[in-house]
Amino acid sequence: MCCISQYRNLLAGALAATAFFLITGGVAVAETPVNWQLGFPPAASPIMEQLNGFHNMLLVIITLIAGFVLALLLFIMLRFNSRANPTPSTTTHNTPLEVVWTVIPVLILVAIAIPSFRLLYAADVVPEADMTLKLTGNQWFWNIEYPDQDQLTYDITMLEDADRPADAPRLLAVDNDIVVPVDTTIRMQVTSVDVIHAFALPAMGVKIDAIPGHLNETWFKATREGVFYGQCSELCGARHAFMPTAVKVVSKEEFSKWIEEAKVKYASRPAPPAIGLASVSMDR
Repeated sequence: MCCISQYRNLLAGALAATAFFLITGGVAVAETPVNWQLGFPPAASPIMEQLNGFHNMLLVIITLIAGFVLALLLFIMLRFNSRANPTPSTTTHNTPLEVVWTVIPVLILVAIAIPSFRLLYAADVVPEADMTLKLTGNQWFWNIEYPDQDQLTYDITMLEDADRPADAPRLLAVDNDIVVPVDTTIRMQVTSVDVIHAFALPAMGVKIDAIPGHLNETWFKATREGVFYGQCSELCGARHAFMPTAVKVVSKEEFSKWIEEAKVKYASRPAPPAIGLASVSMDR
């Protein structure tokens, strides 16, 4: 009975996931993870929109390939088994067929490579930025610095359950959000003071390592307002799973107001130790 109950639960879950996929088209409908979620979170930057499009294209390609291979295997099993074909062919070569099964995979790979390289270039090359932020990883919290705003800096730590508001996501909510204006190109400089961390922000299509002694660089441009969550994506120690970040995207007017308030609020916060230029390298 226990096994039957488990199978019933698995079947119910599979049906629910299938229904969700059919209703939403496989696209998540919330900023935070939800039960039976399929696909990426809704895109909030041009890079993530391209990533979503590239992912969907690959999904179509691999589905067609898998369907074709399955149909070909079934055809061979039925057409060339010993009962249906008692006298096997002795053919060893078929030049046109060999050309086809070489050329078609090459064309498929080219069709995948072109948008892939274009997307890699767009994500790697930082355009002219409107604002620069510096994010420093620590065991186990983040420090954010606004070099363009009088070196404004503060720490970002996860909210424990006792301090977390009821509507805030568990293991993702933080005490201080990274606040940025909408429709603004943000250059992110990422480093670490102890071990390797990684800054990941799925809704923006961002993931980059934070390495001690290195200053890595990436960028994003939020196209809509909201709060977008991320987590450290590099095994960094015992509390690796409790090192989230949250980026709050607001209007430019609201950002200007927040900056003035933040300068007062975090005025007593000492700046993080600077990394010597001799030990810094730019990994692009």
